[in-house]
Amino acid sequence: MLIAVQILAALAGLVHVYIWVMECLRFADPKVHTGVFRVPAANLETVRSWAFNQGWYNLFLAIGALVGVAVVRSEAAVGMTLIVFACGSMLGAALVLVLRDRSMASAALKQGLFPALALLSSLALL
Repeated sequence: MLIAVQILAALAGLVHVYIWVMECLRFADPKVHTGVFRVPAANLETVRSWAFNQGWYNLFLAIGALVGVAVVRSEAAVGMTLIVFACGSMLGAALVLVLRDRSMASAALKQGLFPALALLSSLALL
């Protein structure tokens, strides 16, 4: 079951690296700011720094999950702590997103599915 936790946590991390790319590197692209994040072009400069900051939060969570995946077999307590903390934070953010705005359910599912599955799989290790 540990391999399932590792795969799911790695996928959660990779999704959040992709979110970082969209929020930090590609946010000015209309397909990203208007299409993905629903920010009208007129508001782009107003929210750009917020998106940039949020992107870094996503990258740091991704790093936590990916480092946890990398070390969990040699340092089980450290690896599982990182995986549970990072995936729990990712899932928490997805829940906040959908609870705040139900129209964001698809985005919340995309960012929260792999972390949720990783956490559920980790319960089997107890």
